[in-house]
Amino acid sequence: MQADDARYLKRKYKGGSLDVHPTEKALVVQYEVEATILGETGDTMLGERKECQKIIRLKSLNSNTDIASLARKVVEECRLISPSRLPEVEQLLFYLQNRKKSAEKKEKKQIKPRDLTPFEGMELDEEANINSIDDYVELLYEDIPEKIRGATLILHLARNPDNLEELLQNETALGALARVLREDWKQSVDLATTIIYVFFCFSSFSQFHGLITHYKIGALCMSIIEHELKRYDLWQDELQKKKKADILSNLKKEYEKALKKYHGLLTKQEQLLRVALYLLLNLSEDTRTELKMRNKNIVHLLVKTLDRDSEELLVLVVSFLKKLSIFLENKNDMAEIDTVEKLAKLVPCEHEDLLNVTLRLLLNLSFDTGLRSKMVHADLLPKLTSLLGKIPAGRQIAMCILYHISIDDRFKSMFAYTDCIPQVMKMLFDCGEQRFDAELISFCINLAANKRNAQIMCEGNGLKMLMKRALKLKDPLMMKMIRNISQHDGPFKNLFIDYVGDLAAQIGLKEEEEFVIECLGTLSNLTIPDLDWELVLKEYNLVPYLKDHLKPGSADDDLILEVVIMIGTVSMDDSCAVMLAKSGIIPALIELLNAQQEDDEFVCQIVYVFYQMVFHQATRDVIIKETQAPAYLIDLMHDKNAEIRKVCDNTLDIIAEYDVEWGKKIQSEKFRWHNSQWLEMVENQQMDEAEPFMYGDDGEPFLQNGDILERPDLFYSADGIIPADGAISPEFFTDFQNGDLLGPQGFPSSSLTDGYGQTGVTPARPATAYGFRPDEQFYYGYTASR
Repeated sequence: MQADDARYLKRKYKGGSLDVHPTEKALVVQYEVEATILGETGDTMLGERKECQKIIRLKSLNSNTDIASLARKVVEECRLISPSRLPEVEQLLFYLQNRKKSAEKKEKKQIKPRDLTPFEGMELDEEANINSIDDYVELLYEDIPEKIRGATLILHLARNPDNLEELLQNETALGALARVLREDWKQSVDLATTIIYVFFCFSSFSQFHGLITHYKIGALCMSIIEHELKRYDLWQDELQKKKKADILSNLKKEYEKALKKYHGLLTKQEQLLRVALYLLLNLSEDTRTELKMRNKNIVHLLVKTLDRDSEELLVLVVSFLKKLSIFLENKNDMAEIDTVEKLAKLVPCEHEDLLNVTLRLLLNLSFDTGLRSKMVHADLLPKLTSLLGKIPAGRQIAMCILYHISIDDRFKSMFAYTDCIPQVMKMLFDCGEQRFDAELISFCINLAANKRNAQIMCEGNGLKMLMKRALKLKDPLMMKMIRNISQHDGPFKNLFIDYVGDLAAQIGLKEEEEFVIECLGTLSNLTIPDLDWELVLKEYNLVPYLKDHLKPGSADDDLILEVVIMIGTVSMDDSCAVMLAKSGIIPALIELLNAQQEDDEFVCQIVYVFYQMVFHQATRDVIIKETQAPAYLIDLMHDKNAEIRKVCDNTLDIIAEYDVEWGKKIQSEKFRWHNSQWLEMVENQQMDEAEPFMYGDDGEPFLQNGDILERPDLFYSADGIIPADGAISPEFFTDFQNGDLLGPQGFPSSSLTDGYGQTGVTPARPATAYGFRPDEQFYYGYTASR
């Protein structure tokens, strides 16, 4: 088509849908433009359709606005909205008016790129026009004041998102801005701030990030931030020098003048830092770009900025650190410097947003053991405890951080010296019959694992209230907390006597398995001399239950293990041990030992039951004469698990004391084990006639294999110890094999009691196969923000 053929251009607008803006106080009008080129005769030569949208911002809309009047004004001034749609406009405006509060609240809690407000130096006495962009670019080639004015005019255009697409097409303008920033940023803070602000407007939208990368604005911002932080240090040094000089000369005018100038420079610098960091924060949504920032030491720059007092700047810096902290490398960088110590100074603070984001960053860092230790040393425990009574949002995050700290045994005792325990106990009781927060009850479970904390929990009616709530709600987590309290020795342990019946009653009922496990575990911890276990077993008919749940596969392994531990506890009582022996529990334990021989925990606890039962005459005879338990114990005597070996040795020592035949077998096995390497060497060595010492005096070959046990004089030096005929058995020498002073009949004197009867000292429950007591099970229910 030739240009002369075209007569004129005709545009036709067609209104479309009408809706509210998702975040701003504005209406969004969708419409269609149909452009038609007509020829001389009026015929259509070329036509095109395009869908567009118009945003009508309503800055004056507030709770007192007359909706009807505003709706009429909108319809009158916007030709795209038909007058017939006036009721629809009123309805949308009414919705915006009511949405105002919740929207403002959301904007307050979240850091949004558009939250950057105009700062000093952005004021203009003229209105920027997109059609005059070329004139504004020309100003960028003049002196610094004209450059600032031109950049500010372009910034006013860039702050309107509708202009960004058109600015994007103007490569001359963007190239000039990037060049001026690169060459002149040191000459004027206002110029640098304004130009970075222009690119920040582009960074608010992901599709423009390639443009910023093209002009290398991100790397330039990193250099500017680093330079400004060094300047800040120099200002601080100069200010201190002037302060000292004024003190010596008794003059304050110079210092006050310098201080006033310093605050002015500081304000402008913080504006620059804020807009530059915002731009980098937006760019960091791409992990590859974030990695480049990390390589340029972004973490150290951010942590250094934490020394500032500007709350708006601190909110941005802490938010940036929180985003970075989810990656291991960045977290390690934060651990190398005093990040936690600087964050601790911000807790608590009056600025709600700053407190909230600081707590969230501390929560991310609290997954690291070393950083948790730093938090404790920075006195964060009492500070976080004080937040438990504050607003729910801060309380929940503080609770999660405290929970992580309570995981470490070395820090548990420190909670007793704060107001933490009374507060969490109050929070527990204030929940009523509602389900507890997982963080709260998990935190309490960890605290209860410390003896001093448990004592504080039991003060007053603490234990009574806990038991009442746990039994009423059938809550396994609260019962786990009670179980942890019950594991500690001390006067308060006797408080549990009043609740033995209530706990035993839960075992016979068909309750949830998790709840029954915790009840069994709590009862197993009650090693109280005044407690009549025989009466408890009979009253609640527990023996059949215990026997039935010893069968492999009869229940979950956790429940079966708790039943074994319970049997070990009640077996301390002579009458209970007899009752259990008559019921056939010992063969059931042997069968379970066979089934679970690969599980060290089961093996350790079953052997401990045998250890308790051999103290009593009735059960001792059953174990020694009617079962193969001693043979199993001999096999386990050299188990690779130290805890199992320890319990086995103690049990076998008692068996050997009361049964001569088993005693010989046990001593022989100990002898063989202790001298196994030497015996193996002798057995495998070929007989050599050239070695006369391998033959006896009568010329017969040296005794081999099992016969060697009959010649102890060949293995030991008998000087001053045994007669020349060697008439002492090897059992004598095994008494000294571990370097211990042994008592009569080859047993450690420390293990001897009055005939190993009930008058002896009742041994404490040993550690389990994994090195901790079976009742020391904590609940780690919370997982990280991560």
